[in-house]
Amino acid sequence: MFADLFGIPPQALLGQLLLGLINGAFYALLSLGLALIFGLLHLINFAHGAIYMLGALGAWVAVSGLGLSFWAALIIVPLAVGLIGIVLERVLISRLAGLDPLYGLLLTFGLALLIEGLTRVQFGASGLPFNSPIKGGINLGFMYLPWYRGFVVLASVVVCLATWFAIERTKLGALLRAATENPDLLRTFGVRVPVLVTLTFGAGVALAALAGVLAAPIYLINPYMGTQLIIVVFAVVVIGGMGSIGGAILTGFGLGVLEGLTKAFWPPASSTVIFFVMAVVLMVKPAGLFGTTK
Repeated sequence: MFADLFGIPPQALLGQLLLGLINGAFYALLSLGLALIFGLLHLINFAHGAIYMLGALGAWVAVSGLGLSFWAALIIVPLAVGLIGIVLERVLISRLAGLDPLYGLLLTFGLALLIEGLTRVQFGASGLPFNSPIKGGINLGFMYLPWYRGFVVLASVVVCLATWFAIERTKLGALLRAATENPDLLRTFGVRVPVLVTLTFGAGVALAALAGVLAAPIYLINPYMGTQLIIVVFAVVVIGGMGSIGGAILTGFGLGVLEGLTKAFWPPASSTVIFFVMAVVLMVKPAGLFGTTK
């Protein structure tokens, strides 16, 4: 009845809601890694989108070049990219500790351009195809849902909840939170804070690569697939609250659904509705919906 009231067929409304939930799964995974890195390192990682692309490209290399299964790539590629992130943190990013955050933004922006440029030279810019590892789907009455897209939503929910639990409910998470509040005090107890920082950056990078592997069978793999997404993901993190793990997850899924609803009711506004929400939230609550002002 609600849909009829606004002249929108129920099938179209439910279909856009489901597509919004699928997009929200990627927003949540990517913003989770970004919030994790900002929460401990206070680093605005502009290379996050390029790392997401590296995850998708790594899956293509593992499956098409090395002959591995998609499921093996789903585990191996995020771990490998996470190790690359650990090396980058140790060699480059750790040198910026204590400096103006602008240096970190410029460094990661340069890294993003470097990764995208090298990928374009080696693999071209036209896009690489990737077959879905799960065939078939289900007719829901209002749309045909491929099984793989349903798997992506489920995997995203499981990973997001596991990460939230690790940060909010475990001893390791308590140490990470303490390191963001008072690293000097933590050092007096013998905790090696630089190791925590390095591992956190590696974990955030691995989450972005995992999102890339999951995206490979859905979106065409190209050097700029991360660039097209990273601005939206930054907006998600700002709305949820910079550094808020729960905020990144809830806002990622919520804004994906809102974007889907906007496509159903007013398609021209669907590409800007997230930025409109960001502007309103910044005016009303500058720390974000789930952020805290220090």
